[in-house]
Amino acid sequence: MGHAHRIFVSAGEASGDLYGALLIRALRERLGEVAFFGCGGDRMRDAGCRTLVDARQVAMVGIVEVLPGLPRAWRALQQLRNAIRKDPPALAILVDFPDFNLRLAKELKRVGTPVLYFVAPQVWAWRPGRLATLRRYVDRLLCIFPFEESFFRAAGVPAEFVGHPLLGRVAPTLSPGEFRTRFQLPETTPLVALLPGSRRREILLNLPPLLETARQMAAEGEYCFLVPAASTVAGDWIRARVAEGGSDFRVIENHTYDALAHAAVALVASGTATIETALLGTPMVVVYRVSRLTWWLGRNLVRTPFFSMVNLVAGRKIVPEFIQDQFQPEAVAREARQLVDCPPVRERMRQELRAVAEKLRGVAASPPQSAGGHRGTEEKTADAIQRAVGIAESLLLRPAGT
Repeated sequence: MGHAHRIFVSAGEASGDLYGALLIRALRERLGEVAFFGCGGDRMRDAGCRTLVDARQVAMVGIVEVLPGLPRAWRALQQLRNAIRKDPPALAILVDFPDFNLRLAKELKRVGTPVLYFVAPQVWAWRPGRLATLRRYVDRLLCIFPFEESFFRAAGVPAEFVGHPLLGRVAPTLSPGEFRTRFQLPETTPLVALLPGSRRREILLNLPPLLETARQMAAEGEYCFLVPAASTVAGDWIRARVAEGGSDFRVIENHTYDALAHAAVALVASGTATIETALLGTPMVVVYRVSRLTWWLGRNLVRTPFFSMVNLVAGRKIVPEFIQDQFQPEAVAREARQLVDCPPVRERMRQELRAVAEKLRGVAASPPQSAGGHRGTEEKTADAIQRAVGIAESLLLRPAGT
């Protein structure tokens, strides 16, 4: 290769930063000398991406909640647009985060850069007007949920289901005994994991009612409550908010998958964590709160029968959902206690979660894109990142104007 290809990558959430990093590493392995730049977080930087904008500058949640962050996000958008205009990249990979990334897609199309969009925007749930934007500015849309491909193709968007990027990557690193020893947890007390979300705003809204749920559970029986945190910084911040809890709360840093895998039940804020919990096979109750104004503005925009991705993938309600005003500690505690104390109920949910994991793995049954490469075709088609990289390579190397 004469000179390094320049690839633009943009991600704005914790999950997007992870997927972006996985894509960057896999592309580098496949293509050798590649220069990556764009918007991302620590994981993308560690993978070798020059981040002109840090993802934390643009991370947002809700409708009303985004307003204070808008000037900052707008400046970040302008900075990235200018960089794209100044020296157009050979390829752009936009990961999730549609409010921000679809604006960048327009600029990229204007300068002639092919656009690969990884993790399809959830326009089937709300904001259907985005379909026209996707049709116009995105060359290939990669879906991570099986029901999305036919939806987008019917709307004229070149979409493909590649499987979920967390498959095969979500696993505990410690045995149940090692985990309890490492974090000095009681030997036999049932563990209950509380996952209030990944962003501070989400945590501020979801953690207090989760702590109250835990207190109500503790009044009825003996449980040990775990609050996983993605890092030491996040751990300290969460610990300060848990401090007034009173019950047996433990903040577990850098071992989220262990905390989830070894918990008898998880109380999970709706989002990527529900899929991670499903892949680990842990029974769960899904909860979520946004600000009252966001709920009022957004409640009539959502067009799906369920909020959690687990129920949407299953096509029916397999995990209980308590959203907004329904998120009442007594009700959540009642469901959680039943999942811990009633083996048939717990086992039935475990079976349902295994079926969801199989649906997400459904890509392994589809024919491979091409027989090239040294990997076995089944392994190749089963890995969302490898499939995405193959499609990215075909966009990168295709003749101009095709």
